[in-house]
Amino acid sequence: MRLPQVWGARPEEVAVEYPCDGYFTGRTTSLFRAVTVRADVPTVFRWLCQLRVAPYSYDLVDNGGRRSPRELTPGLEHLEIGQSFARIFTLADFTYDRDITLVLTDRSGRRLFGELAGTYAVRHDPHAPPGQDVSRLLVKLVLPEARHPAARLRQTLLSWGDLVMMRAELLNLARLAEQTARSRTRAGAAG
Repeated sequence: MRLPQVWGARPEEVAVEYPCDGYFTGRTTSLFRAVTVRADVPTVFRWLCQLRVAPYSYDLVDNGGRRSPRELTPGLEHLEIGQSFARIFTLADFTYDRDITLVLTDRSGRRLFGELAGTYAVRHDPHAPPGQDVSRLLVKLVLPEARHPAARLRQTLLSWGDLVMMRAELLNLARLAEQTARSRTRAGAAG
């Protein structure tokens, strides 16, 4: 697989199962996005929790022009099934410091994009140099098979649009997690 289905994900990351895989019966389409983050898994996961209040991609387009927070918002790390994420998704499953699975539940979002489920996963990067905190931030989106021409066109457009938006989101979250990790390292060295 290649663009727009896969961006940044390694073959071994595409091959494993994710919690979102069980949300639809029958054939599905999968999209994978991934980045390397120079921060520990808990820090990256904590930034994923920020998706509860903002999408972190292009704020002018998908956040009503409001800037996504650039500092961690206290309390967002307390997750419960059913919480809203990025305004149109609902938290369906999670494992702290491992993954968050979201389902598109917003009525207008479903009309626009169709049904979909996705898992954001954070893993220690097995290719990281020994002793370094380097993580992989991965996203897998699963959509039911498109059976009609209009549905196939919508999924094709969604695949490309998601690539643009998700790339920005993952790069922003990675940058913010790396800043947090550096700040903690400096604070620890000073103390």
